[in-house]
Amino acid sequence: MNVLMELVENKVLIFSGLSWVIAQIIKIIIALVTEKRFRPDRIFGDGGMPSGHSATVTSLAVLVGWTTGYNSVYFAIAMILAIIVMNDASGVRLEAGKHAASIKELADLVNELFVEKDKEIKTEKLKLLVGHTPLQVFCGALLGIIVSICCILIFKLPHPVF
Repeated sequence: MNVLMELVENKVLIFSGLSWVIAQIIKIIIALVTEKRFRPDRIFGDGGMPSGHSATVTSLAVLVGWTTGYNSVYFAIAMILAIIVMNDASGVRLEAGKHAASIKELADLVNELFVEKDKEIKTEKLKLLVGHTPLQVFCGALLGIIVSICCILIFKLPHPVF
């Protein structure tokens, strides 16, 4: 029970998670505006604007730096993690999404040629929105910074220098 209370009281964890939630809500709003329909799947979906991954790890780095000092080993770990996650989101994962789109398009063409149901190529499980463009990563990182600064100011998080 003590561990659960410690998790609930961990403001860095809670506020980093809040950055992710806000990013995902923004994705739903963007889908509402651009597609004119409610897409609840966007709350847990990967890819899209802004990057929830970038918002989360950037928020984590800012909050860890604020609470432990920007010269701490904890901040260094959080910063390196943020760089790796954002690089992966806009690199490898973005390319994987492009590959999935190409495979699905190719399968659709093959399925048009072979109309018989028993020879249909199945591709429904391919995730097309896997990675992020550099702009989506940047906007996610900016969102993480803004949410962190707001949480620091509103909840008066302690800083080791003060």
